[in-house]
Amino acid sequence: MLKLENQVCFALVTAARNVVGIYRPILEPLGLTHPQYLVMLALWEDSPRSLRELATELALEPATLSPLVKRLEAQGLVTRARRGADERVLDVGLTEAGAALRRRALTVPEQVMRSVGADAEGLLALRDALAPFAGHR
Repeated sequence: MLKLENQVCFALVTAARNVVGIYRPILEPLGLTHPQYLVMLALWEDSPRSLRELATELALEPATLSPLVKRLEAQGLVTRARRGADERVLDVGLTEAGAALRRRALTVPEQVMRSVGADAEGLLALRDALAPFAGHR
């Protein structure tokens, strides 16, 4: 049981690294890294939202997410603003350019499927099989 090839953790880490590598050339024309793409996906679903809410959704620490959001702000895709009613809360919202980027990103899932030779049904089955390891879904 203690062989490397038998370890689920090794298979997951290797797969995660390879998945990010698949996304890299697909996201490059959009000007996004894989972590930035995940932030944008969350904001395309619901914007604005607090940095803490966004961090929870993405299973990241706010301190890890903050530099990603700052880079997206520098690219003109998101805004960061203190919430008037509670200055401790930092809200992150989409700019017009950030919202418009969604249209260009619509082809990303199709490109990923083509790249890995899988259809939507196969990828959804894989996602569902990984759900027990994700912990937050």
